[in-house]
Formats: sequence, structure tokens, C-alpha cells
Amino acid sequence: MRLRSIPFSLVAIALSCLVAYAAYGLLWDRALPLHKTEIVVAPGSDFDAIVASLTADGVTRHPWLLRALARIRGASAKVQAGRYRFRAHSSTVDLLDRLLAGGRNSIWVTIPEGFTDRDIARRLARHGLGDERALEYAFRHDSATVDGERITGLEGFLFPDTYLVPIGAMPAQIESQMLARFRQELPAHARRRARALHVSLVGAITIASMIEREAKIDRDRPLIASVIYNRLRLGMPLQIDATVEYALPHHRSTLSYADLRVPSPYNTYLHAGLPPGPIANPGRASIEAAFHPAKTDFLYYVAKGNGSHVFARTLAEQMANIARYER
Repeated sequence: MRLRSIPFSLVAIALSCLVAYAAYGLLWDRALPLHKTEIVVAPGSDFDAIVASLTADGVTRHPWLLRALARIRGASAKVQAGRYRFRAHSSTVDLLDRLLAGGRNSIWVTIPEGFTDRDIARRLARHGLGDERALEYAFRHDSATVDGERITGLEGFLFPDTYLVPIGAMPAQIESQMLARFRQELPAHARRRARALHVSLVGAITIASMIEREAKIDRDRPLIASVIYNRLRLGMPLQIDATVEYALPHHRSTLSYADLRVPSPYNTYLHAGLPPGPIANPGRASIEAAFHPAKTDFLYYVAKGNGSHVFARTLAEQMANIARYER
């Protein structure tokens, strides 16, 4: 009789330990997450994938308990796509309750001025709004009509702003939002104004994109625009560093002489005229400057080191400015 009671006692102890551990893991262990954490549940995600994401992001250390609780409550198929925010130090029960309460179906995303299509694709992907490569491919190859002109490739036309993007949105939906904002910000009679400046609509936006990447303060933008138009009129190479940087595979804060010889149609040190297309997505001030440049006879400018530029009419003036501000 005593021998038979030993296995029973062991089983009882094991069950008690298991129940105690489950209770601890479900209700009392609040070690994670260490801070407020957000995850995105993509459309079509199964519960195992959601739990794996929570585990990888440091939201739970009891994935099997979360799965078991969801099965007991019949909740495994009830979690909807969306963006979920979890409070710091939540129990496993809290996590499941939050998942069942539903997430946000749209996400606010800010796209700064001067972002390239690659930058935009990367930011959207980091917010769980699509695959980075698929987004970048769409931005570079999709077409649109702007002010009656058909464009292929949307670099320059994805207006920088803050957008509420639906989770699961296709690239075309995101493009539609950004293009709509661009059309709102485009000056009236843009094509006519561009022709008066002896460029196409795409050419004017290309100039706006160069202004965006070169200028740091708004008062310099019309002046930089005037330099670009003056050099185009005279057939001088634009020699704009930002176009060379765009041609390079990786960002560089300082260009070398070797960089200035990179064999690319975007290299405005090697090729006169405008580059093939925009090099970034310009904001309102740069677009305005491109369509309404200042009237000057400036041909050169150099950064002063404080965010502003000093402008020159002659090469001698430019060399003196370089000696003064780049020493």
C-alpha cells in the first residue's frame, strides 16, 4: 500500500507544480514587456505567428501558455489584423485580452522632406506597412498623370507629409494618398509655368528635388533655384553634390574626388543639363522655389557651415567664399 502511494504522491506533486507554474505564468509574471511595445499583426497572420512575434519582440516569455490560454478560450482565430500596443509589465492574461480587444486598423506615418523612394519604402516597411523591396519597386516603376503629364516612376511626386495608412494597404493605395497630396501642393498652371522656365513639369520637379537636398533654410531655396536655372541657360554643368550622392549606392556625408567621377547620368559634374529625373521627394517650399526662382545673376554657392549658403556671380568670388567658409 505504501509503495503504491509513492507514484501517486509524485504525480500529485508534479501536477501541483504545473498548476502553480501555469498560474504564475498566466497571472503573476509581469516581467515583460520591459516597456510599452507595439507590434503589427499583418492580415492573414495565424495565432502561432502572432505569438512568435510577441516572443521575438520581448513581449512574453510564456508563448506556450499564451497559446494554451487562447485555445481554452477559443480565441486563436479571433485576433484581427492591426497595430497593437502592450503596456509594460503585462501578464499573459492581459496580453490575450489586449489581442482580443482589437488593434488599430491604420497607422500614422511621417515622411520627411527630401526622402527618396527607397527611404519611404524603408520607413513604411518598418511600420509594418508592406515589404520594403515591393514598395520600392512599385515607386520606381508605377505611372501616374500629374497636371496632364504622364510620368513613369514616382520619385519626386510622393509628397512628404504625415499619412494615416491602412494596415494591409497595397502599394497603389499608398501611392494614391501621396500623389493626391502632391497634386494639392503643385502650383496652379504648373506645366505652363514650367514651360515659361524652359523645362518640363518633370524637369521643374527635378530642380525642386535638388533644391530640397541642397538647401537647409527656406530663404536660400529661391536663390539656389536661380543658380540652377542660370547655369542651365548658359549650358554650364550644374555640379550639384546631391546628384552625385544619389548616384552612389550608399549615403556619404562627404564626397571624395573619386565620387565626383562616378559614371552615372545623375552625375551633374560629368553631364550638363538636368539629371534624368528627381533625386528626392521635395516639400512645399522647394516646389515653390523651383517654379518661382529668384531673379539673380548668381552662378555659384557654397555652404557657410551654419545651414545657410553664400552666393557668387564669378568663379573668383566663389573661390574666395570657399577659402573663407571651407577652411
